[in-house]
Amino acid sequence: MASIAIYSVKGGVGKTTFAVNLAWCAANISRRETLLWDLDASNGSGFLLGVDPKKKSTAESVFDLDRKANKLIRKTEYANLHLLPADESIRTLDRQFDRIGKKKRLAKLAEGLRKDYDRIIFDCPPVMSEVSAQVMRAADIVIVPLPPSPLSARALDQVVEEVRGSGKGHPPILPVMSMIDMRRTLHKEARAANPKWPVVPLASAIEQCAVERKPVGAFAPRSPAARAFAQLWTAIERKLAKG
Repeated sequence: MASIAIYSVKGGVGKTTFAVNLAWCAANISRRETLLWDLDASNGSGFLLGVDPKKKSTAESVFDLDRKANKLIRKTEYANLHLLPADESIRTLDRQFDRIGKKKRLAKLAEGLRKDYDRIIFDCPPVMSEVSAQVMRAADIVIVPLPPSPLSARALDQVVEEVRGSGKGHPPILPVMSMIDMRRTLHKEARAANPKWPVVPLASAIEQCAVERKPVGAFAPRSPAARAFAQLWTAIERKLAKG
């Protein structure tokens, strides 16, 4: 099993869209049993997968010492893809982690799912917190979507600093250029400065994910956006294989 974190310290960078589409790629391209674990209280991953939240707020209960994560896991309409949805209760997680005093609680819960899943993908909240620190301790790789803006370099530096601060043996980081439009000078310059980073384009098909409530590969499989996510997933699998 491998755990992949989709993380950024900035909002509005397409983090949840990345998480949903990469989870779909893991389940449908690699045919791996995949769990998408939403740790963002907005429940964006659930929305994009067409899984409506239950009325009762219980997402944080997974982290109680006597609970197991699989109690709240829900099926999606896609083969091999399950969701552990978020809700407003996730906002209390920082306090809960402080109370239970377990620095690797999330990592332990993820390890307990090893027999059921080949890949766990974390959709992380866009803030530095104990929740994000727990994710860094659990992840085998951290994917960082970075739009082509002057603030992106600063955001990446912040992520690198946080990941390195998570302890020895920290996970590798894979920056990804997102929302790229090669007709724009700033975007072309950003691409030229980081030619080896994977790229996900600015595309109407990606914007339509929120309308269709589906991953782009499910409704526009031949689109450039679907190909970009597939290529990114292949790059992730290769990086994981290298260890």
